[in-house]
Amino acid sequence: MTEALKTVIYRNLWKENQVVRQILGICSSLAVTNLMKNTLVMGIGLIFVTALSSLTISALRNYIPHRIRMIVHTLIIAAYVIFVDIFIKANFPDISKALGPYVGLIITNCIIMGRAEAFAQKNPPFISMLDGFFAGVGYAIVLMAVAFIRELLGFGTIFGINVNFVGFETWTIMVMPPAAFFIIGVMIWIAANRINARESKKA
Repeated sequence: MTEALKTVIYRNLWKENQVVRQILGICSSLAVTNLMKNTLVMGIGLIFVTALSSLTISALRNYIPHRIRMIVHTLIIAAYVIFVDIFIKANFPDISKALGPYVGLIITNCIIMGRAEAFAQKNPPFISMLDGFFAGVGYAIVLMAVAFIRELLGFGTIFGINVNFVGFETWTIMVMPPAAFFIIGVMIWIAANRINARESKKA
């Protein structure tokens, strides 16, 4: 179990990271990473949905007819997303307004369905929940890194706190989606080079 857990953690956080290695969840990565507070809420929401939907799908995997599994998976994911959406609207109305439709679009996020099909459908519930959890954590880490760069350079703040003590000129482009595209592109390039170099060294 320990080795399986280590494999799940390493794969989801680095080797097959959902954003920089599998290029999934890019729409929300571009849209919600201009402020760290919004990004954190989005990341936690996706972690919650991915972990619990993987747990539920794994627990029901032997009872779901194969030909309608995608419909059932979508229904399970949608139930958790609705819960998250209602919770955010009730407790963080400003963030909910800032995130707009992207919380609801978690339903169509390829990361969640990908973990359901690739892992939860074939493995026991507990390890499937951990797989979903760390897949969400890997996604959230990348988004938080992007949001840190964008908020710092675009607004001169971190979590809304002004850190621009030297008075540097903020970059307007950093608050726009193209900035996230370029930052994630650099991250993908770095990750690919690091992993390819390591694999070449082993060979």
